[in-house]
Amino acid sequence: MKINCQNKIIILLVMFVVQFSFSQKKNETIGTETVNVVKPYSPTISDAFKVKETPSLDDTGNQPKETIKYSILSVPVASTFTPSKGKAEGVEKSKKEKLFNNYATLGVGSYGTLNAELFVNQELGNNDYVAGMFRHHSSQGGIKGVDLNDEFYDTALNVGYGVNNRDMSWNVDLGYQNQLYNWYGLPADFGATLVGQTRDDLIRGINPNHSYNTISLGGNVAFTEGIFSKISTKFTHFSDSFSSSENRFYVKPSFKVEIMDQSINTNIIVDHVSGSFEHNYAHDNTNPLKYSLTNFGIEPSFVILENDWTLELGAGLFYGLDSENSGNKFYIYPKVNASYKLVGDLMIFYTGVNGGLNQNSYADFVTGNPFLSPTLNMKPTNNQYTVFAGLKGKLANNVSYNLTGSYLNEKDKALYKGNDYTEDFSNQNYAFGNSFGVIYDDVRTFRFYGELKADFSKNVSFGINGTFNSYKFDGIEAWNLPSMKLSSNLDVNITKQWYAGLNVFFVGERKDMQSNLNLGIDPVITTLKSYFDANAHLGYKYNERLTCFLKLNNIGNQAYEKWLNYPVQGFQVVVGANYKFDF
Repeated sequence: MKINCQNKIIILLVMFVVQFSFSQKKNETIGTETVNVVKPYSPTISDAFKVKETPSLDDTGNQPKETIKYSILSVPVASTFTPSKGKAEGVEKSKKEKLFNNYATLGVGSYGTLNAELFVNQELGNNDYVAGMFRHHSSQGGIKGVDLNDEFYDTALNVGYGVNNRDMSWNVDLGYQNQLYNWYGLPADFGATLVGQTRDDLIRGINPNHSYNTISLGGNVAFTEGIFSKISTKFTHFSDSFSSSENRFYVKPSFKVEIMDQSINTNIIVDHVSGSFEHNYAHDNTNPLKYSLTNFGIEPSFVILENDWTLELGAGLFYGLDSENSGNKFYIYPKVNASYKLVGDLMIFYTGVNGGLNQNSYADFVTGNPFLSPTLNMKPTNNQYTVFAGLKGKLANNVSYNLTGSYLNEKDKALYKGNDYTEDFSNQNYAFGNSFGVIYDDVRTFRFYGELKADFSKNVSFGINGTFNSYKFDGIEAWNLPSMKLSSNLDVNITKQWYAGLNVFFVGERKDMQSNLNLGIDPVITTLKSYFDANAHLGYKYNERLTCFLKLNNIGNQAYEKWLNYPVQGFQVVVGANYKFDF
């Protein structure tokens, strides 16, 4: 800044000198002149003085204010206008449906069906509550063409207590379940080696009844602060009427550390199952069939969150402990997942590869198929990896979709298969071709899944999904695994009181195989036909508490076989009511 000022001063001086030089007359000489130097005035403090006079004010123009009075001159005006009282217009609000904490349901129908449910929930304070549930579903049977008793009962009771705080919530549940089933599925050609009366005597001597009992105690804890994310744990004791027994305990804590837009997640798994079966299928063992399996696992992963994409990089480390067979193994699995928003929420691409050591249990097998023989061999399934990629999003605000393609590589995958049999009076009640066993095989699966959901309005919703599978296996066949599954549902609120719904599903062909050992011929693979089923319901809301309903099941009245030799009940009608209440 100083340099610029100096340049300006120099330029001005140069211009002044040039101008001054041009202003001199040519050939004019400089003579003697007298110069008077005048010093500029520099004031000092002593030169200052105070004004000693007080100025006089002229008030001649300041007259006192006059008071002015105003008045209104009323002049009548002829008018026919009459103002009316205004009325405020408000937004018409629909009546809010009251929510109840408790409900009871009772339904009865064909085949001696009884369906009952009771759910209660009571808040004890601002943050804690107690809840209970009772559920019963039974049928007296009566399937056409079945020679054995086909009734079933399923009763469950659960109680729970929970606390919801600002930084932590937890709950604990205690449950009991009793299930009764019958091995009613005799082969179509059963008794081929017997003559008339002998066959009938053998069938009358079969008692297909068997039952299961389950006692469980579990809990969950969720944290909103700190590195702990959640902890879940559960103990289950499972037993049957053939002296089989199983105990399972697992604990699964999860940790999460957030750093900016990134996080470090860690899942820990300890899953133990142990039990015993009194006999093997041949009934020739001298000691019970015992098993004790424990899976120890840790799954650390690093998650990166950005505007349009999410990336998870991790791995799973598992150690499988087999205490009875000394078959301990160490496993490493991938845990990589990614997603990217191609067009906001309208189209999201996702992909990944995951694996894990999946624990199998007698209780889980019975949930999948209640007609098992109590003679199983237990081992975990090694899901080496599952690679998948897909698209999901919205076609419109009320229409969503999901498309996924995947490839699964599983070792020791559990498959249900029909047991071979003989027509011997000394057999166990499950050894007449009316039960299933579990075998293990290495299976590779190509799978495609598609789903579409639409809420056309608040009164109409629709959904459809399908799964298509192609299997490769090391054994004979991928037993009882369907190549196709389709399902669809439609729910409609007809009026404020009436509502209806329809659910249809299709299951493709499956393969099974069993042999009558008395015939001495090679077993032949049996193809179970694909089946289609449709269920509908209609309901009427009498008031905010009471609702009546009608259910129609297996509308097509198809006696299809869900499992080999096990036809299902035909067309069923169930009527009942649901009542909501508060204490």
